Amino acid sequence: MSDIKKITDKLIEFRNERDWEQFHNPKDLALAINIESSELLEEFLWKKSEDAKIEKVKEELADVFAYAFLLADKYDFDVKKIVLDKIKSNGEKYPIDKAKGTAKKYNDL
Repeated sequence: MSDIKKITDKLIEFRNERDWEQFHNPKDLALAINIESSELLEEFLWKKSEDAKIEKVKEELADVFAYAFLLADKYDFDVKKIVLDKIKSNGEKYPIDKAKGTAKKYNDL
């Protein structure tokens, strides 16, 4: 069993013990990812990156991952596969010879 599957199973167990699946439709899970991402950003607001509270960053990042794994589970996505597919796709959009050392978007390369 993969680590992602173990994490997802624990999240589902936690959710089901509390009868929260009724609230975990794809739309609300996507909204939760956005909200938790905003809470992660808030930790950096008006600060230097090194001044962010690392424990708070970990906590908010864990929330983002948790909702993302639950959303992936709703659609029966293989997280490893979709991430590797995205890396491959980005490799095609951002070839090393054009993208290395620049932050330009693929259509500006």
